Amino acid sequence: MTNMRAGGAQRNRVPRPPAFTEHFATPWELGSSWSVDELVAPVPERSGPMLPTFPDAKLSAVLCLLADGPNGAEVLLTRRSMEMRNHKGEISFPGGRVDPGETAIEAAVREAHEEVGLDPALSTIVGELEHLSTIVSKSYIVPVVARLDSIERPHLEPQTMEADRVMWTPISELTKPSTYRLERWGNLPLDRPLHFFELDDETIWGATGRMLFDLITLPR
Repeated sequence: MTNMRAGGAQRNRVPRPPAFTEHFATPWELGSSWSVDELVAPVPERSGPMLPTFPDAKLSAVLCLLADGPNGAEVLLTRRSMEMRNHKGEISFPGGRVDPGETAIEAAVREAHEEVGLDPALSTIVGELEHLSTIVSKSYIVPVVARLDSIERPHLEPQTMEADRVMWTPISELTKPSTYRLERWGNLPLDRPLHFFELDDETIWGATGRMLFDLITLPR
């Protein structure tokens, strides 16, 4: 195995199956960095129709909020509390269930306000990344991309028990050497890909890893 970064406590909690393979090639140049303008330019206003993978899927939305930092674009992430029922201790975007009568955008903005105290007036919606489904929580997720309008960063911190950490992570941290790998879980032809970003103190994987991979690899 390639000598990856430390990855924090979550690195040892990943529930890998008996059969999996690891792949370390990256589709980006190591150390790549982009401005918010460059990252959001190819993001489509809508990524497609709502097509839940299974009939009882719960419609959810997350907010992928970007802001320019000293080393390029940074993304707002949270760490889920160990008190949560599913995905304990995992890095995620602010988000949650879409309430009746809400749009995915309204839900993503509302959840970000409730979870970390983000004033809805401080961000502008850009578009959506590709929708995806999760097996454990049976969710159908719409990733809503937004950019922070204010030059000064607002003070954000966990507002509920859902998260215990709020972090602005430079995209350049995700493209550093020894950070990314692709794992394929299971055996052909039923194996599935999972994207991992191991930072110095956290491991990003699962749905969040997939969404960040999609964002970084949009044609530009």
